[in-house]
Amino acid sequence: MAISGLTRVQQATVLALVEARRLDAVPVDLSRAASFMQQAEERLGQLPLLTSVAVTYGIAYDAAHDIGEALLAAYGFRTANALGQHEALGRYLRAVLDKPPADKAANAFDRLRRARNQDRYEARPVGAAAAEKAEQVARALFDAAVARGVTP
Repeated sequence: MAISGLTRVQQATVLALVEARRLDAVPVDLSRAASFMQQAEERLGQLPLLTSVAVTYGIAYDAAHDIGEALLAAYGFRTANALGQHEALGRYLRAVLDKPPADKAANAFDRLRRARNQDRYEARPVGAAAAEKAEQVARALFDAAVARGVTP
């Protein structure tokens, strides 16, 4: 895997997340990154087979999360062991995927996270449009990670 380097702005933004204790710096783990990308690829491959909106949404969100984990591992980070790990992952995605077209998917991850939480913790189910959007975001994040050199 040949991973694209981070720009100075990206590095500064990620460093701020480390300093805020939202992320931990760890050794780069390309094997872990590839494993997460494989998981995401498998989940994305299953989406066309699903008929349940809620299940589709959940699997698409999980794929997007896996891609975020792959990017963390590829650059030598992990979310800190504290509340708000998914939110921290969203911030990381916005920091690293800050150029079009990936920036739109990175920005959308947080909206997916909030909708997932409403579904999971408040019994407010997502609709078909949200499930379709989650799949689009996950696929865009996958493509963005591959473009940065993070592959299954």
